[in-house]
Amino acid sequence: MNFLQKIFANLALLPAKPILQELRTGQVVSTSCSELLENIAQAHRYLTLAGLRPGQRCVLLAPNSSRWVALDLAIMAEGATVVPLYSRQAPEELVWMIKDCSPSLICCSDEQLRDSVISLWPKAPRVLMFDKIFARTQEKPLQGAAALHASRISSLANSGARFLADLKDDTPVTIIYTSGTSSPAKGVVLNVGNVTFMLQRTQRRLEELMQNVAKAGDDRVLHYLPFCFAGSWILLLTCLFRNNGLMLSTDLNKLAEEIRIARPHYFLNVPALLERMCNGIKTQLRQKRGIGLALFERGQSTWRKGRNGRGGWRDWLWLSLAESLVFPKIKRQLSPNLRALICGSAPLAEETQLFFQMLGIPVLQVYGLTETTAICTMDDVQHVTPGRVGPAIPGIEMKLGDRDEILVRGPNVFPGYFNRPQETAEMIENGWLHTGDQGEVDERGNWKIVGRLKNLIITSGGHNISPEPLEQMLLQALPETEQVMVVGNGCKFLSVIIAGNVAKERIEAALEAVNQQLPHYKQLRRFYLTTEPFTVENGLLTAYRKLKRTAIEARYKEQIENLYRE
Repeated sequence: MNFLQKIFANLALLPAKPILQELRTGQVVSTSCSELLENIAQAHRYLTLAGLRPGQRCVLLAPNSSRWVALDLAIMAEGATVVPLYSRQAPEELVWMIKDCSPSLICCSDEQLRDSVISLWPKAPRVLMFDKIFARTQEKPLQGAAALHASRISSLANSGARFLADLKDDTPVTIIYTSGTSSPAKGVVLNVGNVTFMLQRTQRRLEELMQNVAKAGDDRVLHYLPFCFAGSWILLLTCLFRNNGLMLSTDLNKLAEEIRIARPHYFLNVPALLERMCNGIKTQLRQKRGIGLALFERGQSTWRKGRNGRGGWRDWLWLSLAESLVFPKIKRQLSPNLRALICGSAPLAEETQLFFQMLGIPVLQVYGLTETTAICTMDDVQHVTPGRVGPAIPGIEMKLGDRDEILVRGPNVFPGYFNRPQETAEMIENGWLHTGDQGEVDERGNWKIVGRLKNLIITSGGHNISPEPLEQMLLQALPETEQVMVVGNGCKFLSVIIAGNVAKERIEAALEAVNQQLPHYKQLRRFYLTTEPFTVENGLLTAYRKLKRTAIEARYKEQIENLYRE
């Protein structure tokens, strides 16, 4: 049974069960299994009327919602390929990707977004609006073959998986575009076999996480990351694959409030959010002052000493008080049910991971690429090594190649890029996928990501330097900044571009503290400060919120050159 058959069978099994819950302005709006099936059938009928057929591509352009999920499943059920795009991305980038994948249809939730696409591409394929798709009356009656097909699919809500298209393991189900940090975005094709394999692995790991956890009913799972990202989509499908409810955040500005409402056992994160949460907790404690702050600071100091094998009995008394009175209170405020935080998409600072571990909240790291169906490694629930991303998932192989590049082989590796045979051949050699990431692995098989080969800075002295670890160190030293990017390729020394409203004295102090920990050739000698943050909208961040290094260097070309003038 493939993943889609399993999901439809689950939905038919418990029709009254709430499977999706949208958090909207403090209220919980639920969608039951039967309602989701009805929405899938409704969407499928409408798409069929609009001409969607197996093997074609359909763009899905909208933020997360239960309707997004229904459309995603309906398109795949037809045997067509879903192309999910990030609705907040610059319209020019969206149009480029839509043209690249040559879709038959575009499904869009927002009229303004639709208009921005059409204004840039008047000959765009037909755009279907969500409100029309899910309206209970059709624009015109179905006729002929379309009527027969719609009649067949209308019984989907009562029949589960029986009327799904005949999907083979090599049938494409989605094209997810890469972030395009250093080159144009490419469409990653994932097939039924890739996804089925991955969901079996993620299901197993979540069951291990929740083993022996007292709970009534499903795991409580909150989700805020856009479904158009591979890891986010895999978590959505994993919940449906397990027949486990999923709560959807609908307003990132109210995420803290929604976490309190959801009271999750776990949720998927990116490092930036965990770092903001960490800094926010510390700021609140400092503002309140009093005995709570004193206990926290003494407890934290002792906990750090303990990790280094130091500390006397008086220290342990302070730690005992903090672990009894302060740390559990912070954990309860985040969520009284919190079992773990799951983190992926980019390197997480070890200091941030240790902070949550001190509070009694494990941070489980996941590493992977869109090309590996989002995941290569997952932290072992019982044996988390801070600073590492866990062992390879069962069923795949990982090894180091030239220049310590991580190579991956297994059922999770994608079949290729859409319409890019040359790039596919360069990415996969003899069955091994070249990730472009530099790594290292310890004796227990736990992997660590060192940096990106394409991002390597080679100074005029011949030193090869990964900028990511240096950027993490500076962000830790300057939590009030927005982003930082190290530069200096071909130059005598390294410099850094800093985005944010930060006093220059603070930057100088942070650079001095960071440089004390570095060899001379890695030290950051000069900086340029801009108050304009790097964002998706101004084209300096990818949809995955990663630095677009080439674009940033082009934007600040003159300022960078000035840093290296004698």
